[in-house]
Amino acid sequence: MNRRRLALAVLPLLLAVTGCTSGTANDEPAPRPAAAERPSPFRDCTTLSTAPTAPSPGSGTATPATATPASPGTTARAAGGWALPELTLSCFTGGAPVVLREVAGPAVINVWASWCPPCRKELPAFQRLSERAAGQLQVVGVNSRDSRGGAQSIGEDFGVRFPILVDQGEALQRELKRNAIPLTLFVDADGQVRHIDASGALDDTTLAKLVRQHLGLAVPA
Repeated sequence: MNRRRLALAVLPLLLAVTGCTSGTANDEPAPRPAAAERPSPFRDCTTLSTAPTAPSPGSGTATPATATPASPGTTARAAGGWALPELTLSCFTGGAPVVLREVAGPAVINVWASWCPPCRKELPAFQRLSERAAGQLQVVGVNSRDSRGGAQSIGEDFGVRFPILVDQGEALQRELKRNAIPLTLFVDADGQVRHIDASGALDDTTLAKLVRQHLGLAVPA
């Protein structure tokens, strides 16, 4: 009888010890989930290979003027322009990388960075152009040698919503043999670069003038 009582008294202790041992791993604090990234202010890049379809109001069937731009370096020349460089860039919002030559024109491609004062000054004008010229042309940004946080903050603060490609190695600038930014490329419906502007911060009036001059499209200033 004494042995039985002793066994009954020891059994709960054995069970308690067994439970603590098997649960040791579960007693460790759970790893904290990674901090969620702020949602990107920019549009995704899924439609960049689709050409705008809306007719240009007031421009009829205008043909882009023949441009005589400076040499683009190693890029292939074509009549009145040259092809975009053979580059593949990532999209700020993720997803499949974008082949630059597959960006459907007409398009205005702006190379910028958050640390560049003229870039910050002109970005709102490019956002307004993307809204006023919706269906006529695409506005695309190329964020160059920048931090993700800096680019994100600019998008949020300045209300920039058009798609942004990422070029941390300045590959596009090297192909164009251009060192300074901002740079703006005007690409016609055939995918040919008609003009590169490096004059500094562009405003609404100047952008509208350049779009009409090099792409033959009438966009309200």
